[in-house]
Amino acid sequence: MNRKFILRFEPEGTSSRQTQRRSVLELLSSETVTMAKTMTMWYLLLTLSFVYVATADTQIKVTNNPADKLVAAINENRTAHKVSALTDNPGLACIALQYIKAYQGNCGDVGGSDGKKPPESQFAEVFAPNCGVEASTLAPITGRFLGCQTNYVHAPEAFSEILIRNQKSLDILYSKNHTQVGAAVTGTDGGSPYFWCVLFSSGKPNQTFTFEGGVAKITKPGCFSGANDECSGASDYWSPLNGMWVLATSVLIAIGFGLAL
Repeated sequence: MNRKFILRFEPEGTSSRQTQRRSVLELLSSETVTMAKTMTMWYLLLTLSFVYVATADTQIKVTNNPADKLVAAINENRTAHKVSALTDNPGLACIALQYIKAYQGNCGDVGGSDGKKPPESQFAEVFAPNCGVEASTLAPITGRFLGCQTNYVHAPEAFSEILIRNQKSLDILYSKNHTQVGAAVTGTDGGSPYFWCVLFSSGKPNQTFTFEGGVAKITKPGCFSGANDECSGASDYWSPLNGMWVLATSVLIAIGFGLAL
């Protein structure tokens, strides 16, 4: 049997060119993979950054001063019943916060047959000085709400489920003797139990419960309405430091994921 052999002769240098071609392809492949990793990391970082911003914005909206929201709920209910809205007086609200602190975290002293109240003398002797409110500008208190429980709830629920309990509460809410209101919210040592307090007064707005020098003393933890401040202690779940930890964790996750590709 005849066998045929086919011999192929490659020009000199062909093998080296193929080797070079493979090297170029491998280099391109390596650069493509690196670029893919880089793009993936940037994509993850951008995505996590957007999530961080959205979360921070949501948290800030959630933890804005609940005392302001409590006043808003009161005025909405008053106007719905054809009663005038009340002026939010920050001096009166600061005193409401001091009123809460007089209970020293004892929820059992609030309401019921065993309920206690701070002496009226405390308003001029303790509450006003602690807030920096001029004692000469104090006005009669025409009504008050005070509630306490172990679980934190938001202002609308606190208003309808804790503060408004019976017909007497409604009579206080819709009274035409009030001209201004102040609300305060706080927790004990920044946690449970949580207190909600609303004080009503018949004093003239902007002329009563005024601060010495126009500025309230620092009264945190807790918050009071009209203070143009975010709450501290009662529902202070978010802070810039916490936000930075979230962002830093997001960056590490993105880098780790990208390197694992």
